[in-house]
Amino acid sequence: KRGKVLKVADKIKVGMDISQVAHSGGVGIYTQNLAEHLSKIKDLEMVYFYSSLRQPYRGSLKNVKKFRLPPTLFEMLFNRWRNVQIEKFIGPVDLFHSSDWIQPPSKAKKVTTYHDVVPLKFPQWSHPKIVTVHKRRLQLVEKEVDIVIAVSESAKKDLVEVSSIPEEKIVVIYEAAGDHFKPQQIGKIKEFKKQFNLPDDFVLSIGGVGERRNLKRVKEATKNYSLVIAGQTVPYLPNEDLPLLYASAKILLYPSLYEGFGLPILEAQACGCPVITSNVSSMPEVAGEGAILVNPNSTEDIIRGIREIGEIRDKLIEKGFENVKKFSWEKVAKETAEVYGRLVNK
Repeated sequence: KRGKVLKVADKIKVGMDISQVAHSGGVGIYTQNLAEHLSKIKDLEMVYFYSSLRQPYRGSLKNVKKFRLPPTLFEMLFNRWRNVQIEKFIGPVDLFHSSDWIQPPSKAKKVTTYHDVVPLKFPQWSHPKIVTVHKRRLQLVEKEVDIVIAVSESAKKDLVEVSSIPEEKIVVIYEAAGDHFKPQQIGKIKEFKKQFNLPDDFVLSIGGVGERRNLKRVKEATKNYSLVIAGQTVPYLPNEDLPLLYASAKILLYPSLYEGFGLPILEAQACGCPVITSNVSSMPEVAGEGAILVNPNSTEDIIRGIREIGEIRDKLIEKGFENVKKFSWEKVAKETAEVYGRLVNK
């Protein structure tokens, strides 16, 4: 329904914090993909803020303002002392899109993304320092941010529960699997299995910090199967190698206790790997009809899910491919740009 964000002659100048690309994990993947696709939208003029002490910026984005300072310093500067605006580092902008770590002062309109509310809703799963930082940042978001992007309806609901952000200020924009997630050649799969000494048939699960990924029940439920845990049995792989990991597995078993989105669900579906995931938080929303849903608190129900896959494997793979089509990074960037346009044109 909406046309261009603004006249081409009157581009919106957007500052965006991309420091998260220095780290592996879902937030880094989101930041990288969104930044790349926003840079292709001709109605936007993008300028990126990047700071990392250990990781120099190695990406291909243009107009990146790079700083070699530790994130903890910026956390103090922007979240605590608050006497320096982001414009000091990136120049004047119409709008600033902050990361999930720091909330700098700015004269511009402000947008931020919430991937999940784990440190706020489940502090026992996070390091106390991280909980403190997120609580401090939330207070700033509540006071200053014009629009909050939540990556699922479930994440929006959680944010309304744990904060005083009004519902009308929260917009849901789904994430997506990268374009390189697709079925893989049999020869490459064989080589990959040989390289990592993987069994012919195995159940894949995703590791993580603390109890959130439910690995205790995963191990109990897969006693009679070969289990491979990303981050444990095999090391965490670079993003470009993940399609081979999914394509090598018989099943992705992802009965997480909580996710803000649950990107591995879409990534596995895109590679033709059938998915078993939880019937809680964002996971049913993301999985659509392309997964078997189980109660993550019941080992028996997880076992039931594994047994069921045998009968409906091909149908599930087909439904997974259909589900993935609903999500794309072009769509994420377009909807994000529309949020920017509505805000700046108010």
